[in-house]
Amino acid sequence: MLPALGMVALTAVFGLLAVYGAPNGGDAIGIWPAALASSTLLVSRRPPTPVVLALVFLVAFGTIWTDRPVGVAFGLALGLTAESWTVWWILTGGVRTRPMLYTNADLGRYIGSATIGHAVVAVAAVITSFATGWGNPWLMGLAIGASSLASQLSVTPFFCKMRPHRGLAPTIERSAQWALILTVSPVVFLLNDFPALVFMIMPVLAWGALRSGAYESIAQLFVVLGFAIALTTRGHGPFAHVDDRYGLPADVQGILLSIFIIDCALVVVPFVLSVGEQLENARQVAAERDKVQNIVRGTTGVAIIGTDELGRITLFNPGAERLLGYSSDEVQGQLTRMLHSDEGIAEKAAELGVDDDFSHVATAIMGQGPSDMKFVRKDGEERSHSMSLSRIVDDRGAIIGYVSTSEDITERVEAENRLVEALDTERKAVERLREVDRVKDAFVSSVSHELRTPITSILGYIEMLQEGAYGQLGPEQLDAVRRVSTNSSRLLSLIDDLLTLSRIQDGGLGMVDRIVDLRKIVSAACAVVAPSLERRSLQLEVDLPDDPVPFLGDRDMLERVVINLVGNAVKFTPEGGRVDVRLRVGPESVVLEVADTGIGIPRQEQEQLFTRFFRSSLAQERAIPGSGLGLSIAHAIVEQHGGSMSVESEQGEGTTFTVVLPVLAPAD
Repeated sequence: MLPALGMVALTAVFGLLAVYGAPNGGDAIGIWPAALASSTLLVSRRPPTPVVLALVFLVAFGTIWTDRPVGVAFGLALGLTAESWTVWWILTGGVRTRPMLYTNADLGRYIGSATIGHAVVAVAAVITSFATGWGNPWLMGLAIGASSLASQLSVTPFFCKMRPHRGLAPTIERSAQWALILTVSPVVFLLNDFPALVFMIMPVLAWGALRSGAYESIAQLFVVLGFAIALTTRGHGPFAHVDDRYGLPADVQGILLSIFIIDCALVVVPFVLSVGEQLENARQVAAERDKVQNIVRGTTGVAIIGTDELGRITLFNPGAERLLGYSSDEVQGQLTRMLHSDEGIAEKAAELGVDDDFSHVATAIMGQGPSDMKFVRKDGEERSHSMSLSRIVDDRGAIIGYVSTSEDITERVEAENRLVEALDTERKAVERLREVDRVKDAFVSSVSHELRTPITSILGYIEMLQEGAYGQLGPEQLDAVRRVSTNSSRLLSLIDDLLTLSRIQDGGLGMVDRIVDLRKIVSAACAVVAPSLERRSLQLEVDLPDDPVPFLGDRDMLERVVINLVGNAVKFTPEGGRVDVRLRVGPESVVLEVADTGIGIPRQEQEQLFTRFFRSSLAQERAIPGSGLGLSIAHAIVEQHGGSMSVESEQGEGTTFTVVLPVLAPAD
């Protein structure tokens, strides 16, 4: 709050000096400190804005009333208060803070706020003059408006945030500036007969604004204006006594002095902003330049080479020195053509399909991203680089140079070539293995076909022996024949699996699709497996829907899937266990689940479960017979019916196989 109260007190002091310093015979109020009044809202957030505006009104009314009628004081006080609020609101957007005065946009807002504020108080002065009959309304409006504009333009920047640059001038130059300010200013306002000399001050102020610091330049402006106002008020200088000299109204003295102040402010403030912005831009450019130079110098693994527009080397970073063997001094001013062999250029030109010429090759790869290029080291060794080449253009689009970045990839290229050779060797080996696999599959299929007929014949003769067609057999003979029959049946089952697998590999199972009832298929499959439960202490539960479950597929193949799953569940479930078979119908699929409480499947082996000849480690440890083909065949059958098969299992806790088949769409 103290800064605001201090500003109000300064406004009162300078307001009284302005009113009593007005020329004799004039109706205006001199150069009243309107900028101090509006800046009260900029220097502190307390007291509240309405309180500050009320204080401004009281100070304006009180200072003007000391030498002007009460009506004039009231009207002008209202105008000055409205001007203070207008300037503050435009400068800050209604926020109690010091506005920035950094950029051209800020400069425009500063000049615009002062201009609009001057218009507000000028209108108030005209209305007050008309209402009270005090003075010439238009002269009053011009005089008070001009004095307010001069005050705002010259004083307000001091209360804004400006770039705090120290300027470019050394101490001796700044001393010379102050010496000229302190000598020229009083001289031109003490010589009454040479009004043109007043323009001598402008170059001095411009010099200070361009070479000194921001706030020092504003201080120089204050000193000049102090001399101008003080000496003019005391009757000295080219603007004093215009009524006696030129027969003009006395208030024209204030108008001319205000115009001089406005001119000085519009010379100093824009120059100060321009210099500050240029210095800031120069600082940023220098920082970016230093950053780029540090990056370029610190990049030792990449060769960075810069040239002028003719291709002469101007930049050769430590990375280029390390990779190419030259020092920077050795290549400065040389053409980059020296870094490439004729053979390397010819090879790259053939690859790009351009003329065998360095310039054509460079043009072809310009701006195209990384491209392999051969570089010749100082020791004559040719190395492969991955290089990017780009143009450098100025702000007008003119080419001022080129820059290339490259990385030595010789070892990588050689490794890639070796890898290509290794992959080619591997490809040939894989092809040979596939051929061996095809021969093996053909052999297995052929042998299986050849074995099926004699095995079938053996089973027939065994059956005849069991029935006594060749005489009655004793108990031991019958037991031996049954064992032969059992093993022959297992052998025939294995042959059937091999033949089915062969048909799958040859392109399909040759299924015959008909509409079948999945309930009947599941029931029939369970009936096939049921005899194996007669000598086992196992519980088989089958849960089927009440209504038929139609499906378009091959009955025998689907039944084979169920037999395989239920048979496996029975085979791998110890005594006292349980096997559950469930068939459920959903809106989009039919789900068959076969769950058991058997030995389970190790988690790490489940991904291989549907591959050919795979048998789990637990089955092998417990010597449970099997070929390892059943699940792979079942999986293939399900997939050819448009379904999927999955498994969930925990070792020692059982296994659940899930078959999902699509629902048969109803006929239209």
